[in-house]
Amino acid sequence: MRDKIEKWMDWQCYDRIIAGECDNPQRLLGRHKCDGGVIFAAYRPGAGKISIVCGKKTYDMESVGNEGFFALYDDKGSIGSYEYSVQYSQEDIITYKDPYIYEPVIGDLDKYLFAEGTHYQIYKKLGAHIMEINGVSGTLFAVWAPNARSVSVVGDFNMWDKRLHQMRRLENSGIHELFIPGIGEGAVYKYSITTAAGETVFKTDPYASYCEIRPQNASVVYDPDGYTWKDNVWMNKRKSITRSDRQRMPMSIYECHIGSWRRNPDGSFYSYTQLADELGSYLKEMDYTHVELMGISEYPFDGSWGYQVTGYYAPTSRYGTPKDFKYFVDKLHSYGISVILDWVPAHFPRDAHGLGRFDGTPLYEYSDPRKGEHPDWGTYIFDYSSNEVCNFLLSNALYWANEFHIDALRVDAVASMLYLDYGKQDGQWLPNPDGSNDNKDVIRFFGHLNSVIESQAPGLYMIAEESTAWAGVTAPVEFGGLGFMFKWNMGWMNDFLDYMKTDPLFRAGNHNKLCFSMMYAYSENFIQVLSHDEVVHGKASMIYKMPGDMPHKFANLKTAYAFMYAHPGKKLLFMGQEFAQTHEWNEAVSLEWDLLEYEAHAGVRNFIRKLNELYVSNDSMYYNDCDPIGFEWLTCDDNKNSVVSFVRRGSGTKKHLLFIFNFTPVEHEVYKIGVLCPGKYTEILNSDDVIFGGEGRAQEKVLKAVKEEYYGRDYSLKIKLPPLSARVFEYNYTERKKPHTN
Repeated sequence: MRDKIEKWMDWQCYDRIIAGECDNPQRLLGRHKCDGGVIFAAYRPGAGKISIVCGKKTYDMESVGNEGFFALYDDKGSIGSYEYSVQYSQEDIITYKDPYIYEPVIGDLDKYLFAEGTHYQIYKKLGAHIMEINGVSGTLFAVWAPNARSVSVVGDFNMWDKRLHQMRRLENSGIHELFIPGIGEGAVYKYSITTAAGETVFKTDPYASYCEIRPQNASVVYDPDGYTWKDNVWMNKRKSITRSDRQRMPMSIYECHIGSWRRNPDGSFYSYTQLADELGSYLKEMDYTHVELMGISEYPFDGSWGYQVTGYYAPTSRYGTPKDFKYFVDKLHSYGISVILDWVPAHFPRDAHGLGRFDGTPLYEYSDPRKGEHPDWGTYIFDYSSNEVCNFLLSNALYWANEFHIDALRVDAVASMLYLDYGKQDGQWLPNPDGSNDNKDVIRFFGHLNSVIESQAPGLYMIAEESTAWAGVTAPVEFGGLGFMFKWNMGWMNDFLDYMKTDPLFRAGNHNKLCFSMMYAYSENFIQVLSHDEVVHGKASMIYKMPGDMPHKFANLKTAYAFMYAHPGKKLLFMGQEFAQTHEWNEAVSLEWDLLEYEAHAGVRNFIRKLNELYVSNDSMYYNDCDPIGFEWLTCDDNKNSVVSFVRRGSGTKKHLLFIFNFTPVEHEVYKIGVLCPGKYTEILNSDDVIFGGEGRAQEKVLKAVKEEYYGRDYSLKIKLPPLSARVFEYNYTERKKPHTN
């Protein structure tokens, strides 16, 4: 029968298989009809003998060439279900099922939608997926590498030999696919890619759902199914929340880095499951509504905080498995806490195992370095003109929403995406043909992304970290905007911190930085942020940004926090700031929880807890964040005394809140302000209260407005203002009676 085999052989394909560089190994390997019979072909480098085992029968195969290639011609076609028995030596014998007898799993529609950029669940096709085909269990591997000469799956299961599991290129798609029987959960793997230039690179799977723990960096086969969610009520309610509803809901966000919130006594990380109850109960106790997680997608370097991503579809294995992370999110929902995830579609690192030059060419990044590289960051920029790259990112956003029930994504470094010249000098960037610097690919991408989110993941919302004055970041896509729900208010943050760092003796000259934000407060849907970026790299912790001696620092800080909570816009505070951590944040160690033994630090935490309590229970502080009706200045130009006061209005017509702030260490026994109506004003918060570490000044709890015109108001109020303090009063609005006319 050898003549049948010799006649059938494609020797060019044979040579490529022997070299481990074949993109159509099924051309020879596997089972093939031939001249009324069937030819079986197998390749195992170094094998001395290969046999076909079918039930109780064994058929020895013939060696073809001298490279471990074996074939058998079955003239009767009587061999049914089979496996190979490979003998390397007398004692070294293995058996395996043939991976080259299966038809492609990824179909024409999958390929079409992916090429079009609209396969929103492509993560269910590409990557590594445990499945059963024709009664055989194994794992389907699929990867997009259009410019590769060939791709192989390598791992512990095949001695990392690229010749053993060469993948088939699916026509007109750039996708390579192979189903390997017997490979299950826990298998460690990479893709061995032979580039067009003949070089071999080893890459982790862009769509892997799990990775090795750093410093190892291979992908791991993982079955993400099998977790039973308990948050059905939460998810159903989330789907019913409209865009306008979301703008009128409270958002007090606790920004958290999982690896340094708390650590075990031996310095090891808390796990997702360990953290779930501790963090959940803490946030509930503190009356936070949301937690924002820094850097969960897999990343190799701890010091990047998760913003140098190599595994976009894999929750980092530092803290546990993907199912552990599902448990974490589920548990947070049970505590009533929404989970926001930091998402990084702006750039990716150059690590050799990552996305960069994935198939030997710029694939995920722009090919021109003037568009495809951040010179200051040393990272690559995604090619937003590529349908497949945009599909990778679009699908990833939906993946976190659908598979992990994430409630919102905070998109990192949006400004770096929008501007072609962001962080670049002349000659380092490529302008548009008309000379403009806006990245039109990104604008289209954001429009597509935010439109798809609304239709495919109702209730999920997108937040932009955008640091410029780009117009319409939170305007709907149909009105020409980018379509985000909220935007970080970086302008307010910079101005406010500059004001707070100023010595109170000189704040009078800096007063505009305290008040200017109201000039643009409704140009976008803002979140007021005091994030991790403000307490690292020599910027000092929040408490040490404050001027004066320690008592003045603490008083300043509480007043600053009260102003932030009172200002229109949703709220975000980074972990540790709620108890005035003294050191700058360090991702390598736990927060300084022992500081809570000190009255001043415990007082700040009590104050934040009270602010959150007031915030969630008084819709005056959030309902009209995006509507000018929700805010009115009473005093904004008293720069001499550095005092401001204003009113916040909520959904009701009567219950309003009055805020007054003294940003100097000067006590005012009597400070007069004009108010909108008569009646009683009841104090509900005083930052100088002893339970907050203050001195308990200004004890009167109820004040009465008198009909005495002041600052253009028909009524006025006399208030005692402790130094460096905030006072909040609740009152019922009484409409002024109109004069009777005949």
